[in-house]
Amino acid sequence: MGILEKISEIEKEIARTQKNKATEYHLGLLKAKLAKYRAQLLEPSKSASSKGEGFDVMKSGDARVALIGFPSVGKSTFLSLMTSTASEAASYEFTTLTCIPGVIEYKGANIQLLDLPGIIEGAAQGKGRGRQVIAVARTADVVIMMLDATKGEVQRSLLEKELESVGIRLNKHKPNIYFKPKKGGGISFNSTVTLTQCSEKLVQLILHEYKIFNAEVLFREDCSPDEFIDVIVGNRVYMPCLYVYNKIDQISMEEVDRLARKPNSVVISCGMKLNLDYLLEMLWEYLALTCIYTKKRGQRPDFTDAIILRKGASVEHVCHRIHRSLASQFKYALVWDTHARGYLPWPWPVQAEVTPLPPFLTQGTSTKYSPQRVGLTHTMEHEDVIQIVKK
Repeated sequence: MGILEKISEIEKEIARTQKNKATEYHLGLLKAKLAKYRAQLLEPSKSASSKGEGFDVMKSGDARVALIGFPSVGKSTFLSLMTSTASEAASYEFTTLTCIPGVIEYKGANIQLLDLPGIIEGAAQGKGRGRQVIAVARTADVVIMMLDATKGEVQRSLLEKELESVGIRLNKHKPNIYFKPKKGGGISFNSTVTLTQCSEKLVQLILHEYKIFNAEVLFREDCSPDEFIDVIVGNRVYMPCLYVYNKIDQISMEEVDRLARKPNSVVISCGMKLNLDYLLEMLWEYLALTCIYTKKRGQRPDFTDAIILRKGASVEHVCHRIHRSLASQFKYALVWDTHARGYLPWPWPVQAEVTPLPPFLTQGTSTKYSPQRVGLTHTMEHEDVIQIVKK
């Protein structure tokens, strides 16, 4: 019996097993076996085979976004509208057969957008080049799931199931479970919260299925057996996902309103170019990027060339982005909060570093006053201006 047949048998067994207190251990073991077989299925083939043209795309820009969806939902049209790359679009399915990259220029950042071939049901088992498409999606920072607004919710549930089966967790956080295999001492189990979905016996059964007999396990939140299996496997990818419903010009206003109110969802029309600006704003929020501007001593800030970093980046991250040796020569930095930049005299005053601004002009969260002298651990905010002083 092959791996696919084993996976199918276990899925049927899980489907026909009633979920109650008496069967939770049996279900836990089945889920552990299912995760093991799926991991084996995703392992690259040892036999030499062609990788597939167009899938080996180098990561570039400040962030990577993957476009995932069924065939003919408007992915190629969206890529052509948002970037300068022309992706072939037609009314028949599977127009795109390779991974086509494009670049969105937004708020000074270069966001790499990947138009992936449409995936079909069974993609996790390799149907329709599904494994190659999903492997590229795992490298993205954000997934845009393009859906056809005229076809209801069936597309969304099928795509989520395919991505879930290959270890991509959408809009979820990593389970707060401490797990460390040991060389001896048996299984040490503890929890800081009341567990309603897992028990010590179930945890031991799952670990034994993975041939782990010595480990430390600490539950810091009430997690399910599936989430515990994710922690054991350790190769799960947790990423934000934006559900984009295209072709809203073909449905009623009531249906558009219903779809727009769903969490993590945006409604657009590529054909009529509706709501694309709002989609870009949402994408920026999901990518959690910040623009940092630099300033030389005695000169005005350079607002034409921003340093793009992740939200929560510190002054040390800015130093590393400018030059890898700058952090070792760092003395201090001056940071201006420009969230209230509309009130500042323009052009920017050259002597601003010696003349603190009035308190009512410094309304941001990065600094208490502008400029503020900070160290390497200071957290930068969006559109801050920084001047670095070396030793």
